[in-house]
Amino acid sequence: MALQEKAAEVEEISKLLKQYNVVAVASLQKVRASQLQELKKKLAKEVHIRVAKNTLMKRAIENVKDKPELKKLEKYLTGPNVFLFTNLNPFKLASLLEKGKVRMIAKAGDIASFDIIVPAGNTGQPPGPIISQLNAVGLPTRIESGSVWITKDTLVARKGEVISERLASVLSKLGIKAVEAGLALKVAYDNGLLIEGEQLILNIDETKKLFENAYAEAFKLSLSIAYPTKENIQALLQIAYQEAYALSLGAAIPTKETIEALIRKAHTEMLSLSMRIPNWEGGLKQA
Repeated sequence: MALQEKAAEVEEISKLLKQYNVVAVASLQKVRASQLQELKKKLAKEVHIRVAKNTLMKRAIENVKDKPELKKLEKYLTGPNVFLFTNLNPFKLASLLEKGKVRMIAKAGDIASFDIIVPAGNTGQPPGPIISQLNAVGLPTRIESGSVWITKDTLVARKGEVISERLASVLSKLGIKAVEAGLALKVAYDNGLLIEGEQLILNIDETKKLFENAYAEAFKLSLSIAYPTKENIQALLQIAYQEAYALSLGAAIPTKETIEALIRKAHTEMLSLSMRIPNWEGGLKQA
């Protein structure tokens, strides 16, 4: 029966590999069953999530002959994994998983998910052993109104550092959640292309700024070389009109657009000249 069940599971995974364009591998380490179930519910319409043994996944990959690039996934099949099958863009999948993460109280040996800063303020703890515990992890304290206070915001661990048992205990007592729990992609296969986990994480705001800056620079360049596009044609026509107008004024070429300005300019020049002529004639007489 065990062999039959394994064969049936391999067959089912093989069908999933053929059915979906994207196959992603995520680590199950430190992921709670309740979180995985919640994630399955949230993504049910777009993502098929399945936990399977690595050995069965390898057999299924061997069965899918029309997708030979899938074999590149095998080097990521270490430790407990969960597999995600979808037709979503892999970057969108990674973004959905990132949003699905939740903050949790750290345990000894956990990795800090971000810089952990303990804020200044009342701990709500009465004076006692807690003072030495706080001081031991670098937190300055004082006693006020029968409570222990932390006197200033203090960085106790940087992102990526291992959280010690002593620090985990203090953070737990202070109610500070220092780790994020959820699925983190190791790799995603997308129609023959393998994209590793770190490459899938995008800073959306920063990426938007890069596109905005690139657009602004391209627009500026297209104007400077007078390269017409549907985005800049109105601006180019305005620039061309302004330059033609300035040229016609400078060259005193009358048109229906410039005639009024030319007459006004001529009148102004005439007045300026007439103001200088009497002085010039008076100077001649004196001479």
